[in-house]
Amino acid sequence: MADSVQFLISGLTIGSIYAIVALGFVTIYSVTKVINLAQGEFVMLGGMIMFSLLKLGIPYLIAFLTTIAIVIMIGWLLERTIVRKAKGADALSLIILTIGAAIFIRGIASMVWGKGSVKVDSFASNEPVYVMGATITPQSIWVMVFMLAIVAGLFLLIEKTMLGKAFRACSVNPVAARLMAVSPKKMSSFSFALSAGLGALAGLVIAPIIFPAYDMGVMLGIKGFSATILGGLGSAPGAVLGGLLLGVIESLGAGFISSGMKDAIAFGFVLMLLLIRPYGLLGEKNVGKGGL
Repeated sequence: MADSVQFLISGLTIGSIYAIVALGFVTIYSVTKVINLAQGEFVMLGGMIMFSLLKLGIPYLIAFLTTIAIVIMIGWLLERTIVRKAKGADALSLIILTIGAAIFIRGIASMVWGKGSVKVDSFASNEPVYVMGATITPQSIWVMVFMLAIVAGLFLLIEKTMLGKAFRACSVNPVAARLMAVSPKKMSSFSFALSAGLGALAGLVIAPIIFPAYDMGVMLGIKGFSATILGGLGSAPGAVLGGLLLGVIESLGAGFISSGMKDAIAFGFVLMLLLIRPYGLLGEKNVGKGGL
């Protein structure tokens, strides 16, 4: 029983990270219909920039907020300098462009921070909490708290603000939104900035648990995109559900079957489910009309 609880908690922790990364994919896709495969690099930058700022002696909270601001700016620049210039290109070309951007960011990171891993301090004490025989680190609790806070914040932003209404208008019908004086270009920039911020948050909360490295974004990006597809491309609730489910399946597979097979088990589950529901758990059959 204790082992099962431990595996479940571990799965929810890593699943929360996948969910945050998946929300970044959905945020961009909803407005631009671009699948940004550089999303994992935003996560990596969150952890690595935080490490550098802390090494400079900057207080934790200031370093935390500064890291988010820097990564948001990088996401905004990515949209302005690459995606917007190629807006007329087909979907495959845009995907290749984001892959190129990911490789470029990863290369710069390897030159700045080297190819070794780094250590980032935890938000609070490392004293574990015991629940039903399972051990939970305070940082794992922070991961889940941040995921819930992000979901609540996105809901309030999208559903309760004028900016959110403009965002949804561009998602549903960019032409009609333009006629109502809403700029799809500005919303596109906003979606990349918001997605980069989400990636930075994911990197910040997971950095004290794992040792960040220049290439950590590769697998996190793949897992986050898998969670997006699992939940339904274009569905924010689906992204959260897909991320949590993928994390739990991965953790249970590693615990009860083989840690070396955890990725194969997780991706195998995704493939089997997509054979039954090709458009994901909460996705629409026509994902092009999906939105937040």
